[in-house]
Formats: sequence, structure tokens, C-alpha cells
Amino acid sequence: MRHHGIHHVTAIAGPARGNLDFYTRVLGLRLVKKTVNFDDPGTYHLYFGDSLGHPGSILTFFPWEHVAPGRNGVGTTQETAFRVPEGSLGFWMHRFIEQGVEHGSVEKRFSQSVLTFKDPHGTSLSLVGIPNAETEEAWNVDGIPAEHAIRGLEGVTLLVENGERTGTILTDVFGFREAAREGSVVRYRTDALMGSTVDIRSVGGFLPGRMGGGSVHHVAFRAKDDADQAGMVKKLAETHGLQTTEQKDRNYFRSVYFREPGGILFEIATDEPGFAADEAQERLGAELKLPAFLESRRGDIEARLPELA
Repeated sequence: MRHHGIHHVTAIAGPARGNLDFYTRVLGLRLVKKTVNFDDPGTYHLYFGDSLGHPGSILTFFPWEHVAPGRNGVGTTQETAFRVPEGSLGFWMHRFIEQGVEHGSVEKRFSQSVLTFKDPHGTSLSLVGIPNAETEEAWNVDGIPAEHAIRGLEGVTLLVENGERTGTILTDVFGFREAAREGSVVRYRTDALMGSTVDIRSVGGFLPGRMGGGSVHHVAFRAKDDADQAGMVKKLAETHGLQTTEQKDRNYFRSVYFREPGGILFEIATDEPGFAADEAQERLGAELKLPAFLESRRGDIEARLPELA
């Protein structure tokens, strides 16, 4: 069975130290990879996820020290959602109050309980209560009992002018199916455990988004391997008239990119080889990892990157 879904979400943050502290200490995620933006190696690329960095658990960031704030709007990912056990939202509400995290009240969406919040750099996030999620593996940190820990990504909400063509890409190329409708939102799902949900909100006439701090840069969808990815690329071109970039080796997955019809940057990322490709599982995130083509510049790169501790 093909377990397609979201592979990871990549966003833009402010200072790296605050980004690291919030996602590891406040939210209790694991730093599974500390590397750099391969296209801008003076900037970190930090990957946060579950204990092993499984596809569907990963939220990554490009942290820039002096980034201007972004703005949600048409053509952007409005919100990124994490999955937590159904009975854990009270714990998280209390923790957000203790930690001074900007948050909303618990609301219902598609019969699920959802708690919205923002990270220190303005990224719009939510926690979704999932029945029986407490039986799933969790990364343990001080202050967050295992029964309340985040399990991985639940999904994203896309804000577009008209979501029909975007929905067609999800169903025809990425293996999602339409699951429900609620007002102007259409929900699409896959059978994957994590990263299984994409909500498309159609909002004709809204202002376009502006990329910056707190913005989602792109959403990556899973391909099992190169052949699976190549099949998606072919279908995008032949059925939907959409061209992707050439394949790029990101060390932990291989990627192609394209703009979906609503203007949002999508990536197709392979599940293989994974985050243990250059680091033992018990040491994930412990050292700065660079791709081979940047190793000769390690000294200069390390000197330019801000301290994380």
C-alpha cells in the first residue's frame, strides 16, 4: 500500500536560538537534524520531529536573525497542525499559559477539538486531539508527560483563491481523497498515520500573502522512492500541465519542486534515505551536518552561524 501524505513542512523563523528553544523545550519535539540551507549556507536549516524523524512528523525552519514578518493571505499555508492525544488539550492550554505562548481557545473543526497557537516568530499552528494517539510513540522531554506529547504532524490548511484545481492535484497525484466539507473548507485525507490531512480554504478576493518570518515556505509530500516520485512528476506534466524542477539531493531525501495552481510551493520528497544517513539514531541533531559540496567551507560556515546554546 502506498502511504502518501505530507513528508514535512518548511517555514521561516526569526533568530535560531529562540526557534530551537520553542520547538524542543516548549513543544517537546526532537531536533533531528542541524544543518544549513543548501542554497544559503550562512543560514541554519533546523529539522524538528519525532524520535526518529519519520516522514510526516517533520517541521523544518530557515531561521534568519533579522527577517521581516510575513503575512498570511491567498497563496499561502495558513496553519500547520500537530496531532496530540484527544485528552491532552487541557494540558497544553495550561502549558501555553505558563510559557507565555500566544494561543486561542479550543474550537471544533470537522468534529475534532483544535487548539490554535503561534510560535514566537508568528508561525500559525494548532494542536488537534486525536483518539488513541496516546498509543503512538512519543519523544520524551522534561515537563511534558508522554501521554500528552506531540506525536507528529496532522496536516496543513492552505489558503487559495479557488481550491478546486489544488484539490485535484492532491487526489490525482498525491493519493488524497476528499473526506468532508465545512463552510468554505474542503478536507482531504490519506491513510498515512501522520501528515494525513490537507484542508483547502477557498477565499476569493482576499489579499495575497507575503513571505517572511512566520510564513510557511513550502509543503513537501511523500514519495516512497525515486520511481514513485518520477511517476508523480510525469502525471503533473502530462495530466496537469505543471513542470517541476530537476531533482535535488537534500541528503536525507531527494526533492523536486513546483507551484501548485493556487500559487503555493509544493515539494515531492522521497522517504529514503532518512535522517540516519549521516548520523546514528541516538545522535540525531547533535552535530552540524553539511553536504559533501560544502565540507571544504565548514570553518567559514561555522564562523558565520549564530550560537544555538
